[in-house]
Amino acid sequence: MSGRLQGKVAVITGAASGIGEATVELFVAEGCQVLAADKNEEAGAALAARLGPAVHFMPCDVTDCAQLKAAIDGAAAQFGGLDILFSNAGAGGTASGVADFDPASWDFTQALLLRSVAAGAAYAVPHMQRRGGGAIVNTSSISALQSGYAPLCYSVAKAGVLHYTRVAAAELAPQRIRINAVVPGFIATRIFGGLMQLDHDKAGALAAQIAERSGTANPVGRSGLPSDIAEAVLYLASDAAGFITGTHITVDGGITIGPRHSWDMDSAGPMSHALGLSPEQLRALRAQRLAAKPA
Repeated sequence: MSGRLQGKVAVITGAASGIGEATVELFVAEGCQVLAADKNEEAGAALAARLGPAVHFMPCDVTDCAQLKAAIDGAAAQFGGLDILFSNAGAGGTASGVADFDPASWDFTQALLLRSVAAGAAYAVPHMQRRGGGAIVNTSSISALQSGYAPLCYSVAKAGVLHYTRVAAAELAPQRIRINAVVPGFIATRIFGGLMQLDHDKAGALAAQIAERSGTANPVGRSGLPSDIAEAVLYLASDAAGFITGTHITVDGGITIGPRHSWDMDSAGPMSHALGLSPEQLRALRAQRLAAKPA
């Protein structure tokens, strides 16, 4: 590794599994000291034990603002300051839609996915000011960009994360604090098991199955992994992205570039469906067009 975060201190929420765990591992490999925050105490403690003194674990439920502030303050106390915040903790939240709206479950999901982002930034900024600046990265989702990828409340919260990131960037720029978001696509993590109310181990097994089977779900032809998101977060948090703020990086294997028929030759688009063309006929037509092109 090249030491892109040498001498930096970071807080990563949702650190004990999936994207958070992969990012902790990468940050440490790049020279960073990390306060790993997660409500799963067993997995968090195991992560810290595995990675050594560069990682300090603190139990943290990000829906509890007092716990979140304690974790962020704890990084400064443990390592002498704070340079980076990766607000990543999350879960699927309520699956309710428009007609079955439930105020309590809506408020909890928003607190988990959106309020924690705003609170985390508020608690991190004073520490970053004392260091002369810093970088905040927030986890959004492709569900913030269009429908069809996640439940209503989750999607609205993740859209809020994107807009919060842009508006907050204007306020924080004079303080030399950059804030950006990463927008994951279909990534093999435990979040899908959580939606099915599976325990930690079974959710992990499901994530492994998704990693094996989901390669055909997007144009690049392989599964999205937590490490793919970690690399984008590393870039946004590093000095290499020093001229970037108030925006996002979409890491989705191309799934949002267009409908499936735009990149999958065996998938029927609206016109071919209306014409009743089979996949075989579609392939034959495309082959004819390719053959007709001049060399």
